[in-house]
Amino acid sequence: MIIGVCTIELDIPAASLKDKRHIIKSVIARLRNKFNISVAEIDHLDSWQRGVIAAVAVSNDRDYVHGLMTRVAGWVEESRLDCELVDYEIELI
Repeated sequence: MIIGVCTIELDIPAASLKDKRHIIKSVIARLRNKFNISVAEIDHLDSWQRGVIAAVAVSNDRDYVHGLMTRVAGWVEESRLDCELVDYEIELI
């Protein structure tokens, strides 16, 4: 069993914590719907303009999981979202 974890750091142009949470929830919902993966906000919970989310998938194929996590990060970077990808890290367990 291979577990793929993609940690994505985002820069969010929000004027309040409420705005930030709205943007993060939108990104999480879109990732879940598009890639059928588990996604959650994991860090910078009280920061207005930073956010870290983690996307996770499980498979028995290492190449598939790595490719999926790469596509997730690429989609976040290329999509017209209300935030900008700062950095990402892919870990296979």
